[in-house]
Amino acid sequence: MTTRILIVGGGYAGFYTALGLEKILGRGEAEVTVVDPLPYMTYQPFLPEVAAGSIEARHAVVSLRKHLKRSAVITARVTAIDHTAKTATVSPEDGEPFDLEYDELVLTAGAVSRTFPIPGVADVAIGMKTIEEAAAVRDRLIANFARASVLPEGAERTRLLTVTVVGGGFAGIEVFAELRSLATSLVELYPSIVMDDIHFHLIEAMGRIMPEVSLETAKKVIAQLEARDAHVHLDTQLKSAVDGVIELSTGDTFESDLIIWTAGVMANPMVRKTGLPLDERGRVSANTRLQVVDGDEVVPNAWTAGDVSAVPDVSKTPGPGGFCVPNAQHAVRQGKLLAKNVAASLRDEAPREYIHANLGAVAGLGLGQGAFQKGKIGFTGPLAWMAHRGYHGLAMPMWERKLRVFGDWMGGFVLGRDDVQLAMRETPREVFEEFASRPKPAADAVEAPKAAPVAEPATAGEQKVAAEAADEKAESKA
Repeated sequence: MTTRILIVGGGYAGFYTALGLEKILGRGEAEVTVVDPLPYMTYQPFLPEVAAGSIEARHAVVSLRKHLKRSAVITARVTAIDHTAKTATVSPEDGEPFDLEYDELVLTAGAVSRTFPIPGVADVAIGMKTIEEAAAVRDRLIANFARASVLPEGAERTRLLTVTVVGGGFAGIEVFAELRSLATSLVELYPSIVMDDIHFHLIEAMGRIMPEVSLETAKKVIAQLEARDAHVHLDTQLKSAVDGVIELSTGDTFESDLIIWTAGVMANPMVRKTGLPLDERGRVSANTRLQVVDGDEVVPNAWTAGDVSAVPDVSKTPGPGGFCVPNAQHAVRQGKLLAKNVAASLRDEAPREYIHANLGAVAGLGLGQGAFQKGKIGFTGPLAWMAHRGYHGLAMPMWERKLRVFGDWMGGFVLGRDDVQLAMRETPREVFEEFASRPKPAADAVEAPKAAPVAEPATAGEQKVAAEAADEKAESKA
């Protein structure tokens, strides 16, 4: 009987697991099914450049159906898993949920933005985890420049030209710096706006930014940002963002129309409905062979990798708590190994351990500016920016996607940054509805025909006059 492999999640780990299994397994050896609510994998390190307009949004994602030739792809959510019965409940956007049976489970559902119950955040902020969010941020910033350019100086104009990013990790710093770079280029297109009109604030609760790099490199990044009139608030918490009014723990208050939340992620909450063992942070417990474990016991036929999992980091420089940090570098490499381990298990071979030495860290900080860290070597500037683009350009899955990304960069170098925003795509029927002709409303009731007027009885005087007139008429005829 052909082994049925179910992969829950089509992100880095899930995509590379499926891709690897297609290469390793022979036809008829297994049936691979990938279930994800999105039909594509998002290369998240490119989200800041998508937000800045350096990369076209569609080029930062990889079509699952186009590149997974031998896998079945189901665009739906897995809402529950019964591993004892080896069934998963699949809920499509349309139609009724149905059960999907499997023999081997691969749980790679990824992570989602983690927020805190800060007033206003859920109502006005936007995350930076999806391609849709990155594209929306780009459109909002460009649209705000257009709106502000025709306003007089005042609170509303300042509000439109103020950007706030919460979180000083890699994602926060990169989108903060990239948007600042975009804003600098937009000033050239709007003569009524000068650099002093633009305000950028980054809020970080810790005493430093970018824990993946050395403190010295982090300080260089802050100095570079502050030289571009961008404000970095360290040891500062966001207290409220109600109606776009930012209140900080330091007592500072200002208004901001664009608020971006990058302060942490958490494992996809769907894993709580799987019955599989989780750690204290809600991640699926795993060993170094990427097998799901319950304490010291391996859960048969269950595998996990990527941001949703707690995989022990046995390298020389382990992550916080001794686990692999949730980033693309680990997820991609875990996915590749997971494909080999699942295939080995099917062939009664021993799975291998995941031991990965950190390759270093690179970050883009706007056109021509970047940060690099490898061991004790760290620096910022154009060379670091080139390292960032070189690494991530080659790390982008599939040559078809790499060529599109490099094409975007070359086009931007020759033609300049594309400043066109398509904010109305979020309400695409608005213009059509405004001018569309509609049937006239039917009458509430059919109007009844008018009745002939009824003559009122004549008075005694009127009757006497009428009689005399009749007599005179009769005499004239005689």
